[in-house]
Amino acid sequence: MLRRTINLGILAHVDAGKTTLTERLLYAAGVIDTPGSVDAGTTQTDSLALERQRGITIRSAVATFAIGDVVVNLVDTPGHPDFIAEVERALGVLDGAVLVVSAVEGVQPQTIVLMRALQRLRVPTLLFVNKIDRRGADCARVLRDLRGRLGIAPVALGSVRGEGTRGAAYVRPEDGDATRARLAETLAEHDDALLAAYLEDGTGLSPGRLRREFAAQTGRALVHPVVFGSALTGAGVDALTAAVAELLPASAGDADGPLSAVVFKVERGPAGEKVAYVRLFSGTLRVRDRVPVAGGEKAKVTAIGVFDGAVAVPGTSVGAGQIAKLWGLGTVRIGDAIGDPPPRAAPGRSFAPPSLESVIVPRRAADRRALSVALGELAEQDPLIGVRLDDGAQELSVSLYGEVQKEVIEATLAGEYGLAVDFRETTPIYVERPTGTGEAVELLHAATNPFLATIGLRVDPAPLDSGLAFRLEVDARSLPLYLYKTLESFTAHMDEYVRRTLREGLFGWQVTDCAVTMNRCTYSVPDGPPSRRGPLSTAADFRKLTPLVLMQALERAGTVVCEPVVRARLELPTAGIGAVMAMLTRLGAAVETPSPRGSVCSVEAVLPAVRVRDVQRQLAGASRGEGALEFDFAGYLPVAGDQPTRRRTTPNPLDREEYLLHLARRVGP
Repeated sequence: MLRRTINLGILAHVDAGKTTLTERLLYAAGVIDTPGSVDAGTTQTDSLALERQRGITIRSAVATFAIGDVVVNLVDTPGHPDFIAEVERALGVLDGAVLVVSAVEGVQPQTIVLMRALQRLRVPTLLFVNKIDRRGADCARVLRDLRGRLGIAPVALGSVRGEGTRGAAYVRPEDGDATRARLAETLAEHDDALLAAYLEDGTGLSPGRLRREFAAQTGRALVHPVVFGSALTGAGVDALTAAVAELLPASAGDADGPLSAVVFKVERGPAGEKVAYVRLFSGTLRVRDRVPVAGGEKAKVTAIGVFDGAVAVPGTSVGAGQIAKLWGLGTVRIGDAIGDPPPRAAPGRSFAPPSLESVIVPRRAADRRALSVALGELAEQDPLIGVRLDDGAQELSVSLYGEVQKEVIEATLAGEYGLAVDFRETTPIYVERPTGTGEAVELLHAATNPFLATIGLRVDPAPLDSGLAFRLEVDARSLPLYLYKTLESFTAHMDEYVRRTLREGLFGWQVTDCAVTMNRCTYSVPDGPPSRRGPLSTAADFRKLTPLVLMQALERAGTVVCEPVVRARLELPTAGIGAVMAMLTRLGAAVETPSPRGSVCSVEAVLPAVRVRDVQRQLAGASRGEGALEFDFAGYLPVAGDQPTRRRTTPNPLDREEYLLHLARRVGP
């Protein structure tokens, strides 16, 4: 029997019941004998000791089960916003998703963030409205919020009997004219031919055609089927599995095609070996295959783990559309392509970057080296923790999403590495943007230039949120292609030198929204004209000279420090608007005009990300416990007044003497 594969993500706001649903799905498929409990720490996919202790998912996990002729690779992702980077990495490998929403709490801040990312990537998504057996469940309100707050077209696949009671049950829809008419109305909004057939008294809309069109529009992420149920009791779970098999598209890919895969998770095995989780989009991988990874280097696959239920078992090969664990790729990193780049566009930045950082200090000075190694390994699993070493102050710092992530890092270091640490005050991560254009050049054989190269660079401001771009405006004949072999290789290396330099700008923060153009280039050759004659230039000359030139150009361009900001949306009783407005103003927020709706008022404001925790703490008092807050990352805005600075981790190339002395020390006698 030919089997289809669906790589399915389970996503939710924290505590909506995502991991409990995962357990129920595995139980219903016969993978486990008893559903595990989050509270008891017995779940299959929360395998880390810390996950079981805290009752939250920290790392994505994979389990496999079958629905008839469909094999489902289930990816359970974290729900807490501090671990949103783990969710982001999973999005690029999914064929479909189930977004879990609580029937009691309804649409929550993380629900909105996740749905926006799924819509942007056009991931086909079903919704499971969970906890229908809990007091306060209101499925009609949830459906209204799905339409209004998420802006989607939800299609309820049934109804609920006994809502809000222990005996609550999912009721399948009757296959009658009224049910088909409601479905036809929703589908006709996205299909003119279907609309025409519907307007002709529905004579051309057979149940089979409606079902096929329903699956097609679900697969294109135009409509979103909704199942009501309870992961705790199992109500509605059968309907959900049926909808997954019938309405979500299967994996595509040619097992005989060229190899194309992507790494979405990295962990360490029992012996400290690196293990890569990969999704194959094309081709087949076998044990002992030598495969190209990022940078063009080849590595040998020494073992393959294929998922069987909640565990990975040894396998000899893995083909297109599947997920597997690979051993032997010692240098591989999260996000690396194996073979050709995936045909599907990479997800890019779906969520906000970390906006906080904190210095982390070992309680025993002798543990500093061990702490550095441990943080390096944690950064393999989560690159966005951004370990930063300040050689001058002998300090290590990490990037953070929030306080829970900090607590998890502290507990992980204690439990897995035996390291007791303290965190200093959490501070914002700023960025720098160029405010103008600046140019600089260092000429070959000039008295001030100790390197065998000419480099000229221009720095220009770039559009907001465009990142960093490097380009060439020089004749290819002036480039040292004997060193770099190709124009593409030279460009890639110069791009790397530029990015490395701009990790620390004029005030010590990473420079972004910046375009760097190389407009002068010369190298030295023994048999060249007098202006170029001398010892043969090396790659080190270009690598070491780039920071000197680039920082001069950046200084002439000037930069402004920008702080991370969020757009906050608050809902509260109209009677409490005055106190909340005063609180937001006091915390430095730019508040927009409130929008009253009867006894409820909505307020939107833009405020520094570092103030979000203050708003969360003070909102309950200001609104008498009736205020609700949600927020999204809104980019960076210039800091008014004195520019915040951060101590550099490397010598400043603007201090030429210090920079050259540092290079000399690194080379040694």
